[in-house]
Amino acid sequence: MRLYIIRHADPDYENHTITPSGHMEAQALAERLQQERIDRIYSSPVPRALHTMQYTADLLKLEPAIQPWMAELGWHIQDAAGSDKAAWNVDGELVRGSGPFPQKDSWSDTEPFGGRDFRSKYEALTEHSDSFLKSLGYAREGGRYRILQPNRDRIAVFCHLGFGLTWLSHLLELPVPLVWTGFWKAPSSITTLLLDERSEQWAVPRCIGLGDTSHLHRAGLPISRQGIVANFD
Repeated sequence: MRLYIIRHADPDYENHTITPSGHMEAQALAERLQQERIDRIYSSPVPRALHTMQYTADLLKLEPAIQPWMAELGWHIQDAAGSDKAAWNVDGELVRGSGPFPQKDSWSDTEPFGGRDFRSKYEALTEHSDSFLKSLGYAREGGRYRILQPNRDRIAVFCHLGFGLTWLSHLLELPVPLVWTGFWKAPSSITTLLLDERSEQWAVPRCIGLGDTSHLHRAGLPISRQGIVANFD
């Protein structure tokens, strides 16, 4: 099975949709996903994800399944100036300034994340993830997945930056803050995971493409910098 984790196109946050440029991105994305021979579509219920997804659903004539648990996360922290910001926009210099670095099972107890109930929120996300993968034939046991039913579908998930990075950390068994500060995904970008099956019993998610924007290059469209804070230009 291949899992395509797709960030929504260039967002118009104020109007809860995507920008005119985002609509062009979504059209180019749909053509790319048609080439990938997508079998199923899942989406966050948030309008910017739905409006991005609809181009692909229409082109491929697939009925999307809306998944509330795939909505963007409402996780916030305060920066050094006391301003509220999305947790996944934490400054990398704070997380990686000195050791020990955040660990997979204890990161939520370290600053600047401590005392904000991130552990229970993360566990809720991972429970939804495990149920979702199990419905597709893969039951999580430890860090690997028991193959209940072989699945060769190609599955597109339309979601968000924070959600997508956090979900990726669970699927790949990585500490959340190191994924947040180490990776970024452009609007409309595609991150592809292969459920790598080396035996008839087990599968392990393996990232075979991160934040791919080749469809934008092919269409002659610029890459939006939404969600990245500094020196992108």
